[in-house]
Amino acid sequence: MTSHLYQMVETTTCPSHLVKRVVREMQPKAGFQALAEELQFYIMSFLSCRDILRCASVCKALRQTYLSSSELQYIIEFGGQGLLPVPNTHNHSPIFKRLQLLRDKAHAWFNVDFHSFETVNVNWYSEQKYVADGHLYLWDQEEDLATIIPIFPKPSQQTIQRNWSPGTLCSVPNSTNLDVFMDPAQDLKAVVYKVDHESDETLYIDLEALDCDSAHPNAAGRTLYLSGPPGYNDNRIQTTSAKLRGFGRHIALQRSVEVAVGHGAGIYHENIWQLQIWDWQHSTTSNCVLGITTLHGIAFCFLGNNRILVVANNNLKLYSIEDISQTPQLLACFLSPLPLSYIQCLLPMDDTEHRSLSHAQQTTYTPNAKNRLICLIASFPTRVFIISTRVFFNVNVTAAETPIPWNHWGPSNARIFEHHYSCKVHVSGNRVLQAFPVNTSDPDPNEYVLHMMDFSPRAVTNRRGLGRVVKETSTINFTGKFAGELDDFNVPTLC
Repeated sequence: MTSHLYQMVETTTCPSHLVKRVVREMQPKAGFQALAEELQFYIMSFLSCRDILRCASVCKALRQTYLSSSELQYIIEFGGQGLLPVPNTHNHSPIFKRLQLLRDKAHAWFNVDFHSFETVNVNWYSEQKYVADGHLYLWDQEEDLATIIPIFPKPSQQTIQRNWSPGTLCSVPNSTNLDVFMDPAQDLKAVVYKVDHESDETLYIDLEALDCDSAHPNAAGRTLYLSGPPGYNDNRIQTTSAKLRGFGRHIALQRSVEVAVGHGAGIYHENIWQLQIWDWQHSTTSNCVLGITTLHGIAFCFLGNNRILVVANNNLKLYSIEDISQTPQLLACFLSPLPLSYIQCLLPMDDTEHRSLSHAQQTTYTPNAKNRLICLIASFPTRVFIISTRVFFNVNVTAAETPIPWNHWGPSNARIFEHHYSCKVHVSGNRVLQAFPVNTSDPDPNEYVLHMMDFSPRAVTNRRGLGRVVKETSTINFTGKFAGELDDFNVPTLC
């Protein structure tokens, strides 16, 4: 048809301006689809994963372009898993191999074999057990014992296996250790301690290389120095509990202190929670200090390199710690729908490390703090909040002035699970693992029922017929001062 029309134009006696119009109409349209396929791939690679999927859903030709490009599929898989590339790294392996590795990681839990396991033997028992970067470490405060052993390390990973006997964790004479933090990914060991013979209690944090107890090469100094609770610098204080946590270049100490207020017969004591944060790679001191008065304790977690979330007094407060030389800046306050007591805040287990794809492929990636899950456990601990971190990165400039009600932030960003008995919870990326004891009357159970959930949108849409998608609301009944009912809303979940 086209060739006949072109022939007609060549032999027609129509005026020249009409001939030009006909020729112009019959010429193919110059547009994106007329470009070479390689150029289409290149242009689409600059789009976000959401925009690539949108293009593929509205145009068959663009969908075919997407399906024939490992690069575009890699972008979708990378973004769908909430990952970010680590700068200054190189990977020369074929893109299709990297894509397959990511897909295998995403679908691995569909093939979990609960009858295949590895037993890890330890010489002593401790309530304080932590998993970090493919390692398990334990610390017993009463006996002053510590150990770290590798569990399921990656092929390219340096492993550390050590034991510390009493008096060897910290070399300072006449000191009492209050807590230990280990980060195998950074070869870092931090010990918070107090010196017993000092008249005024002072705490210090000792930093060392984890593998050899020598000075850490990246630390600004061997010792971090604490400040007193804000407004109580001249008061006598006594630390009743201390907890160390770290994330990248930041180390934080959460402690409960008893402060003597007044003089003579009028002395009374106040209980205050203090949170202090250091950039341990650049300074041994810090003005980044919060003082919080509460009866039910506090919990906190890092959200990336410049934000923290502090849970206290039935509120979730978001702070900026971008400038470590000053008090954390309040960004937003989120109201809890339920009372919070005996709080524990859990980050994904992989959020303290950079992941390597394999020994042969050196491209590394890190979780995107804006697209993870955090777990908040409260009430002995039978109430489990699963919250998407995206809500903490979409706050406006006025959010710090007015607390945000649950109905404005919770329904589309959180799920609440109410259990009759305590359970163990772990978070990894967008997945949650809950372990329920088989015998609920046993105070030290040995058998558990495991329940896995995946909150990733890609898991919900690409579940391969496995699992069960839950979208329905459920109602939580609660008693006490805040007695009533709460509807748990429809965040899609793959169980």
